[in-house]
Amino acid sequence: MAMSGLRFGRQNFHPLKRKMIFWCNWPEVKTAAYDGEQATCEPVLKAMFLADTHLLREFLGHWLDKLRREWQVERAFQTALWLPQPEVIFILEDVFDEGKWSTPEAWVDDVEQFRKMFRHPSHVQLKVVAGNHDIGFHYEMNTYEVERFEKVFISESLINFMMVNSMALKGDSCGICSEAEAELTEVSYRLNCSQERYPLGHTHSTCEVHHGGRIPELSLSSFSWRKRNNPSFIMGSTTPTDYALSKCHLPREDVVLIIHCGVVGFLVVLTLTHFELLASPFLSEV
Repeated sequence: MAMSGLRFGRQNFHPLKRKMIFWCNWPEVKTAAYDGEQATCEPVLKAMFLADTHLLREFLGHWLDKLRREWQVERAFQTALWLPQPEVIFILEDVFDEGKWSTPEAWVDDVEQFRKMFRHPSHVQLKVVAGNHDIGFHYEMNTYEVERFEKVFISESLINFMMVNSMALKGDSCGICSEAEAELTEVSYRLNCSQERYPLGHTHSTCEVHHGGRIPELSLSSFSWRKRNNPSFIMGSTTPTDYALSKCHLPREDVVLIIHCGVVGFLVVLTLTHFELLASPFLSEV
């Protein structure tokens, strides 16, 4: 279980709106800023947040499970690209289900599969945060796995985003932990903000928590049918001074299976009726 969450500053928290993907739209956010004399329009960044795709590889899961669930993840991601058209996409931890066990050869295959499923236009930024299934829990991770992940998924961008390896926040002065804490201290100093720590964690569900009544934290639901019957993702509109979020639901797995079974059953009956192997329920002798 990864610890995927969004943290926001001390702005007024906007209630999370919920819709199905086909009716999802970007939440409205105030864009007027005053420079002392006149109002100026602030740019709005459209960001999509998803988590816990848990792509299967060679160790766990059945081939049918892998085929069905990863088809769902790919189709859902491509639909989310086509309909809302985000400018930046964040995948918050546990991209792979077995990344921490992947051999160098298997890792190459993992990355190739990821790039195929999460293909996107060049103008859309894709940011990925490592999870325990990608590099191992705190007591399992090592420098090799962390650097292997960062080499593939960490890249420069025009907009600065702060992404933290939550497995390095154990606080026991391990090598990777000390480096992460030093970087956080440097960022805290530059931004003149405190380093408040809270226990992050979730069960692949969306949760809203308010720390001290002022600092909101949002834990994300899984994006995959493998972890939830009703996966979802978050759409966010942000400006330098404000933000708004909405939750976008994907189709339920049980509903999709019922529809598929119903269609298959109808086609079987239609075929048997056509070859006169089954009496038509719609025709009767005169």
